[in-house]
Amino acid sequence: MAKQSQSDKVSSSKNDDAKSDDKSVWYKTWWGILVVIFLILPFWLIWEIWAKTKWNTVAKVILTILIIGFYGMFFASGSDTSQIAKTSPTATAETKQDEKKPEPTKAEESKKPEVPAEYKSALKQAKTYSDMMHMSKQGLYDQLVSEYGGKFKPEAAQYAIENVQADWNANALAQARDYQNTMNLSPAAVHDQLTSQYGGKFTQAEADYAIEHLND
Repeated sequence: MAKQSQSDKVSSSKNDDAKSDDKSVWYKTWWGILVVIFLILPFWLIWEIWAKTKWNTVAKVILTILIIGFYGMFFASGSDTSQIAKTSPTATAETKQDEKKPEPTKAEESKKPEVPAEYKSALKQAKTYSDMMHMSKQGLYDQLVSEYGGKFKPEAAQYAIENVQADWNANALAQARDYQNTMNLSPAAVHDQLTSQYGGKFTQAEADYAIEHLND
């Protein structure tokens, strides 16, 4: 009887451990399933756009950028919120910190101006357009302020194009090669397309650079 009782206890302990293991598997919970769906959704949408639709390449690229940008901003905002929650001190710690730190001077405050959130968003979007669509500086600005694009304020768009890390010559060359390969344009026609107000909107110097290195 003692052995039977001990065996029952061991069996009961194993069952409890198994139940505990099942509860600890996150992907078997409802919120775990939602997380998996949320992470897979953008890849599925992008695949649907490129594999199933008959839209032109520009439309597909723009939609892909919008999807990536939405998820990028979502995770970036979540990371910022998490970071603030982790680093946010208690009221007592804030009081002690304020007592230890001297008040910043006006000169120090002027050296570190606060960049508005809209400006930061415009800069991130400008970087995405430059890297993926190889836009010109003017093209980027027009896209950022467009009612069918970023819808940013002119000040935010100006800040973005002045601070984005982009090689305009390289962007012009990338667009030139795209025109040549997909539309079979002559170098002169490519140059005109690059500088056109209805095309690339590159400067003459940038277009000249692209034509000069078109067949490198």
